[in-house]
Amino acid sequence: MASGISRIWMRTGLLIAGALVVLQLTACGDKEADQRKAFNDFLQNTVMRSGEHLPSLSENQKQTFGNYAGDYAILYSFSQQVNQAVEQGMRPVVDELAAIRVPQDYLTRRDSLRQASGNLSVLTQQIQSAKMQADSSKATLKQPDDVKKVYDSVYAKVVTQPASTLIPLLPKLQALSQAAVQTGDYLQSQGQRVSFNDGGVQFPTQEQASQYNALMTDLSANAQALTQAQNAVQGGLQ
Repeated sequence: MASGISRIWMRTGLLIAGALVVLQLTACGDKEADQRKAFNDFLQNTVMRSGEHLPSLSENQKQTFGNYAGDYAILYSFSQQVNQAVEQGMRPVVDELAAIRVPQDYLTRRDSLRQASGNLSVLTQQIQSAKMQADSSKATLKQPDDVKKVYDSVYAKVVTQPASTLIPLLPKLQALSQAAVQTGDYLQSQGQRVSFNDGGVQFPTQEQASQYNALMTDLSANAQALTQAQNAVQGGLQ
């Protein structure tokens, strides 16, 4: 049987242990609150003002944000894929199309345009896949209401809006590119039966002129895609 002093120490020890548990739980709660606040501040003051090029996290930021660093990785990964699609896929096509100013340019630039536009259909699939992956990952997140409110706004800006712009735009840009290449191929096929003068084109027969005009009609139907694509490569996705 424990003596009076022993019982006092046992009780005191239990009280101290209980106090330690409370202190540890409080410390964990404070840490999560600090991480939440730091992450929210980062989303509002850095990410929302970063345009289409999001910053990568430093090791210190990863530690500061804790598990929220994984939430940011969803945004950053999608942003990187979109930037790559725009810079390596769309920009070369936009530059080629924008360089066509007179009919003879369809002829001289058709091969480079054909090569530049060859991956546009693949890019569409890549953006669709990246969007689905981002949506799936976001659906698994367990965020407090204050974080979720800010994160949803950032997600709409970084993921939803660019995807909504690019997914329908890329096929239109591909159609415009194909029409331009077909025009160049047609001019090439005419050989000496076509002439270029003063920034224009001349054909000796009405049949040739009609075929060329039909190609111009196809180009005009998709011409708006170039303006939209130019806005996109100049940072107009968000």
